[in-house]
Amino acid sequence: MKALSRSQAAAGPPLVEQGVGSGRVAGVRGPGPAAPRAPARRVCAAVFLACFACVSLATTLLSAARDPGSGGASGRGSSSSAASFAVSARDGSATGAVGLPGYVFDALVQYAALGGGNSTPSMPGADVRAIAAVLRRRAPCNLLVFGLGGETPLWRALNHGGRTVFLDENQYYVSHLEGRHPGLEAYDVAYTTTVREFPDLLDAARAARAAECRPVQNLLFSDCRLAINDLPNQLYDVSWDVILVDGPRGYTASSPGRMSAIFTAGVLARTRAGEGGAVTDVLVHDYEREVERVCSREFLCEENRVAETSTRSLAHFVIRAGAAVRRDAFCAGAAKAAAH
Repeated sequence: MKALSRSQAAAGPPLVEQGVGSGRVAGVRGPGPAAPRAPARRVCAAVFLACFACVSLATTLLSAARDPGSGGASGRGSSSSAASFAVSARDGSATGAVGLPGYVFDALVQYAALGGGNSTPSMPGADVRAIAAVLRRRAPCNLLVFGLGGETPLWRALNHGGRTVFLDENQYYVSHLEGRHPGLEAYDVAYTTTVREFPDLLDAARAARAAECRPVQNLLFSDCRLAINDLPNQLYDVSWDVILVDGPRGYTASSPGRMSAIFTAGVLARTRAGEGGAVTDVLVHDYEREVERVCSREFLCEENRVAETSTRSLAHFVIRAGAAVRRDAFCAGAAKAAAH
């Protein structure tokens, strides 16, 4: 083979003309590498990343616009047609807190009132709606619930943006629900009473209503048998807006009964510190039973009962705090009787 000159060797391999029709392109070196495509690939990648960033930004802005936390006050939206009580929304007591949108609130109540797929609901639909009517007006708020049960997730959800605390007699059930519902705030209570003691406990409380069983006091240091004084200390400093008494058990003579829960609710409502004229909504479930009915009339008082948001098995009381609250009697009738 004829040797190449130095100039030919330096110039590289000879050019090959490739026609378009024959699959050859003019000016491309036959044995050499194809022309680099890196710039084109970089442009495509840049365009793809830009489009992805735009889509991500649009998705984030849309999610923020739909976020209930950035919306208006709770209760926006239509009321459920199945609700038995007319209610109105208001801002909660927590600064900057916003409750559930009205349509979400109504959907949860409607589902729970119809049984929520549970064949044995623990609370009648009318009672669920009555309690929801109060929460719709007060939430987000400070909500204290005596008793854990099937409605526990509902009460917590309806008070979205507020603080909900549950008290129950069964420490194992408390642990169980805390595991199933992360973030649930619940504490176990050691009750020292039984339903069979109810008559004696009531007589003792009546005799000491101007002393250790008075309506306004620091429960932490109370000597009244009906006072619950072993809760976490910080719970006694909370101004509770709504208190629901749906526990402990009270259907047998050996059950703890709800005497202590109702008495404690009455004292907590009247002893709200630094809030002259503040009111607490207290709801007592299973009001048709003797213990619940008698204790409610004794410590929450018939003059404070709201008939419009009460049912046969649920009583709703509005308890006022402040300087005008009597220190020696729970109810006006008892105070008049004591005066004579």
